[in-house]
Amino acid sequence: MKKQILIIAGPTGSGESTITKALIDRYENVTRLITATTRKPRLNEKHAADYYFFDEDEFKREMTKGNMVEHTFVPGRGVYYGTYKPELEKKLRQGLTIIVNPDVVGARFYKKEYGATTIFVKTVSLDVLRDRIVKRDPSISHDELQSRLAAATYELDNEEPFYDYVLINEDGKLEEVVAQIEAILAKEGYQLEPKT
Repeated sequence: MKKQILIIAGPTGSGESTITKALIDRYENVTRLITATTRKPRLNEKHAADYYFFDEDEFKREMTKGNMVEHTFVPGRGVYYGTYKPELEKKLRQGLTIIVNPDVVGARFYKKEYGATTIFVKTVSLDVLRDRIVKRDPSISHDELQSRLAAATYELDNEEPFYDYVLINEDGKLEEVVAQIEAILAKEGYQLEPKT
């Protein structure tokens, strides 16, 4: 089976989105899976470009139709996230290498169903993670920050061991992490087509 799905995951603020974008910018045949959510769009986010935005009733209807192949409910935020089957199947048919940034539930699903290679990205320390979260959203409330740090601690303690590879994304060293991922992809048999 041709390897088409790559998991890059990690706690919020670990840099998985930045790494994903760097790989997409570099390779013709690499894309990101647009997942579905019931959370409200943030500033400048667009439906079917950043996420498939559904309200809770729509999301549950899509689940009933079999269009959410895996999903997670985040109780603290009252939000669903999931893989939207029409989006996944379209990109698989196009023969693309698809990067997914899921939680561990999604990572397990893709590993089992699609033989995905799973990479967990983390910062050097929780202090660095805290600084990144605050820098990205200076107006974040104390409670929200504590909640994200608690979630990150849980992921580091309980979920990190599941992943095939664990990489540290240090500030200012994006190129090094991308090079490490490129080496992993070559070793795991992914086909990459550099942009000319």
